[in-house]
Amino acid sequence: MAYVDGFVVPVPRDRLEDYLTMSRACGAIWRELGALEFRECVGDDVKPGKWTSFPQAVDLQDGELVVFSWIVYESRARRDEINDKVMNDPRMKQYMDPQKMPFDGKRMIYGGYELKIDL
Repeated sequence: MAYVDGFVVPVPRDRLEDYLTMSRACGAIWRELGALEFRECVGDDVKPGKWTSFPQAVDLQDGELVVFSWIVYESRARRDEINDKVMNDPRMKQYMDPQKMPFDGKRMIYGGYELKIDL
């Protein structure tokens, strides 16, 4: 069964195009190195909850949007192989500098998930 890395990211509205440009470049690298899918979704109907929500989880600030993203792999083992290649790819270096990222990486939420239902 497939394996999925999921992300929730706070992105400043005025940096959204920078973020999407970065994501397109990084996504192309992930796909080239074996990821099956690379998706980025910009929040359109994402309200703060009473106890918890995506905006609360990333401490969303005024002028920011929530971006929900995922990458699909054949398996956890392939994900680990691909991510190792991606992180060591010299093309990724320019995107790894926290000072240049078009978002606050400290407030990004991410994790790996084993796919159990695929309808």
